[in-house]
This record gives sequence, C-alpha cells and structure tokens, in this order.
Amino acid sequence: MTTGDPGAANRADLEAAERRIANEIDPGVRALFVAVAVLVLLASFSLPHAGSANGWEVLAYAPDARAEAIALPSRVFVWLALVFGGVGSILALVTRRWFIAWGAVAGSAVSIIFGMLSVWSRQTVAVVDGEAVGAGAGIGLFLGWLAVAVLTFHWVRVVWARTSTQLEAEARLREIAAEEDRRGLYGTGTP
Repeated sequence: MTTGDPGAANRADLEAAERRIANEIDPGVRALFVAVAVLVLLASFSLPHAGSANGWEVLAYAPDARAEAIALPSRVFVWLALVFGGVGSILALVTRRWFIAWGAVAGSAVSIIFGMLSVWSRQTVAVVDGEAVGAGAGIGLFLGWLAVAVLTFHWVRVVWARTSTQLEAEARLREIAAEEDRRGLYGTGTP
C-alpha cells in the first residue's frame, strides 16, 4: 500500500490470507472416516447389487446386469456413487479444496436419493412372458447406499466447519478493525 499506514497493510494482508484459507478444508479426523467409507463404497461394487450382477457390472451394464433387468435408477446410483462418492471424495481429500468437497457433498446427497430408488425398484421385479425376471436388492446395493450416506454426513460436517486458521484470521481482522475504529474515534494519534 502506498498510504504508509501499517494497519491498512496488515489488514490487506490478513484479508488476502483469509480469502486464500477460505478455499481450503481441514477434514481432521474425519478424513479417516471418509477414506474408510470410500473403501467400503468401492468394495460394495464387487458385491451383488441384484442377483448375480455386481456393482461393476451394473456400472458397465454388462450382460449379467441386463439379465437381472437392472433399472435406470440403479445405473444412475452406481455412476453417481463412483464419481462423487469415490473419485470426488478422493480428490477432495488429496487436494483439500473446498469446492471439490462441496461437489462430493452435492453428488453424494443426490446419490442417496438414487440409492433409495434403486432399492425400491428392486422390490418389484419385472415380469416378462409371465415369468419374474431379476432378483431383489443385494448386499452390495445396501452397503453402497450406506457408504454414500456416511460420506455425505461427514463431508457436510467438513465443509461447514471453520478451520482454526480461518478463525484466527477472523479474530485478527476483528482486532485490526477495532483498533481502526478506536483511532477514528480518538484521532490519528496514539490510543
């Protein structure tokens, strides 16, 4: 700053630091829960989602998935779970970027809804030529749905939490603002 006021320079530096810090997350111990939930989610893709079709087959709409008459909600669920619950969570943990964590939250929350629709759609199997086609919901579907719910819960807590660095920067900014107000009230001399 060219004004020569050290208070204004400190305030500008602190505001810049606060903006920089605001783009970061600090999951703390929740990072462990998120990592475990991601592993459980990815493992659930290897388990049966419906009959003989596991999650990877549902994802690729392989012949086993077609034979089980996998409906659209199940296919949307596994894609959302993989992209947002799996990849999004991993990226958010590695980069510690706030907007990526928010993406993981939003996508995982939508995935919960499609998981519920997937379970519901497996409760009534299709009838083709008078014969029931497809099996009910499998353990992999339930486990994946639970893992996405856990991920959503923990990511919501992480993105809404303020880091200690953010809180310190805000407190310092309040101190500087109070000092500037005091100087304004009592003149530009010493307080």
